[in-house]
Amino acid sequence: MRNLKLPEQRHPEKAHRSDNVQPRKPKWIRVKAPTGEGYNATRKILRENNLATVCEEAACPNAGECWSAGHATMMIMGEICTRGCTFCNIATGKPNALDTFEPGRVAEAVNKLGLKHVVITSVDRDDLEDGGAEHFAQTIRAIRYRSPGTTIEILTPDFLKCAPSVLDVVVKARPDVFNHNLETVPGLYPQVRPGARYFHSLRLLQRVKEKDPSIFTKSGIMVGLGEDRQSVHQVMEDMRAADVDFLTIGQYLQPSPKHHGVDRFVTPDEFSSYERAAYGKGFLMVSSTPLTRSSHHAGDAFERLRDARKAHSGKQRH
Repeated sequence: MRNLKLPEQRHPEKAHRSDNVQPRKPKWIRVKAPTGEGYNATRKILRENNLATVCEEAACPNAGECWSAGHATMMIMGEICTRGCTFCNIATGKPNALDTFEPGRVAEAVNKLGLKHVVITSVDRDDLEDGGAEHFAQTIRAIRYRSPGTTIEILTPDFLKCAPSVLDVVVKARPDVFNHNLETVPGLYPQVRPGARYFHSLRLLQRVKEKDPSIFTKSGIMVGLGEDRQSVHQVMEDMRAADVDFLTIGQYLQPSPKHHGVDRFVTPDEFSSYERAAYGKGFLMVSSTPLTRSSHHAGDAFERLRDARKAHSGKQRH
């Protein structure tokens, strides 16, 4: 029986990689250990509904803060991914069959937690013909049925090995926000995201907007992987050309010595300069800080995103 708590069984594809020294974190990157009633209550509801979260599986530094506030990013379709990205802490291998009852359990947990906004993500499922598109759609519909007032944000895989039509299945379920992360600059894809294709991911986001312009699109990258400022600005330009509304930029943190090494810790001032540049390029919403993650403060960000669209459309009418 495979034990995902053991690094060599969690990441068999990384077991033979040489170790990368993990540099000491600067003071601006440290977070408190999770504790408190809110944290424990959230954990209990997730356990009772047998749900995985990306907060735990990806070792997110903000888990304590989010869970204490009753927020969690649900991870559907199992906890084993068919890809082996060098930055990611999610286990790699052959996943189990889909659980047909999972969409209902996710909807139940969302209802019990009383979430106004929920983020649903998943592992990559290259073993499935539709990449899990129908499972995403069922989960969205189940949440809408149980909690009609909850806004839904999805963070999807790239559906690289599927027919292009599978995207229609997800878009027709009408999530409020469609997020797919580019993760890094194109020059680093062979090292960081070897199973993915930069321009495919970019086109996926563009196609969502073409199919349903009312859906907000969102994408994010990590910095500190070895990119330069010019390449980050180029990614911003590419995202805006694909009509992406919301950009997130955060510091890459190395989950283990076997993962891609941290090239450097980007300073808070540099993150601020990226934010200013991104707003200048026309994004409706930007989150650029060392601890920014795709779903961190997602509910508050969605409200601001909606307001920004109204303000923008108001300006265009005048």
